[in-house]
Amino acid sequence: MRIHSRRKFLEAIGAATASGRFMQAQNTTRTVRTPVLEIAYEDSGPPQGFPVILLHGFPDDVRAYDGVVPPLVKAGHRALVPYLRGYGPTRFLEATAPRMAEQAAIGQDLMDFADALGLRQFAAAGYDWGGRAACIAAALYRDRVRAAVLIGGYSIQNTLAPPEPAAPERERALWYQWYFNTERGRAGLAANRRPLCRLLWETWSPTWRFTDETYNRTAPSFDNPDFVDVVIHSYRHRNGNAPGEPRFLEMERRLAQRPKIEVPVITLHGADDGLAAPPADSPAERASFPRLAARRIISGAGHFLPREKPEAVASALLELL
Repeated sequence: MRIHSRRKFLEAIGAATASGRFMQAQNTTRTVRTPVLEIAYEDSGPPQGFPVILLHGFPDDVRAYDGVVPPLVKAGHRALVPYLRGYGPTRFLEATAPRMAEQAAIGQDLMDFADALGLRQFAAAGYDWGGRAACIAAALYRDRVRAAVLIGGYSIQNTLAPPEPAAPERERALWYQWYFNTERGRAGLAANRRPLCRLLWETWSPTWRFTDETYNRTAPSFDNPDFVDVVIHSYRHRNGNAPGEPRFLEMERRLAQRPKIEVPVITLHGADDGLAAPPADSPAERASFPRLAARRIISGAGHFLPREKPEAVASALLELL
């Protein structure tokens, strides 16, 4: 009976999302101050509900989770969707603060956000930059993270060693990173941020037919005054072409060891991801997740999986919680 009820619930989510009748839950946009940032975020659901932090990637914003939030709220959870550093209304507190975005900074921002809201424990889901932040939090602060849905799987990087060359088709997909590692790329991102980011949406999720309206609701987040500096630093640091913040050196050393994620995890991969095809299931991949509950390849979805198949993300979170 329980299995039957859950199946009906998930079918209802999918049907409503596909038809456009699954309305976004009422949310409140707020800001909270951390040691470095004034983080803007959307807060939905009962304040006493168990908190779920949903983290967007590059290039995207909180609208990525519009289809994920309602089922979480319906189940009694509190959904928190922050704008990452360099996106939307989120701002650095100090004009002289370095506009950096190495992986450790994004991971620490997540923990600072949770601390500022007084969250003793939370669940997290994310993809791209947000997936890496969720991985870092789950690996280094496992007493704080009850569970995680990691879109794209394990993504913690070793930024202390020179990056190894990948297969040619993989290197081709990373053209934007090599572009951003040049001054021409910095200038190109500054001058063409909206068309460039739209191109990434189109190529990374080739089977997703999004509308101009959908893209235009998110594109203003790329007008953040720190967007270009943050993006450029992220892609230069991971390739050894920009220094990190000294305060994160010890954390980067820990991350370079590729620590295991010892909290309950479901990994999701878009079958049509134009940036990174789902890796083959292997003992090496599963070794990173001692408490892996499920590994799923989502058909009909690319890189922006929360937008394309929000029911897959929501149901994975509800299953873990």
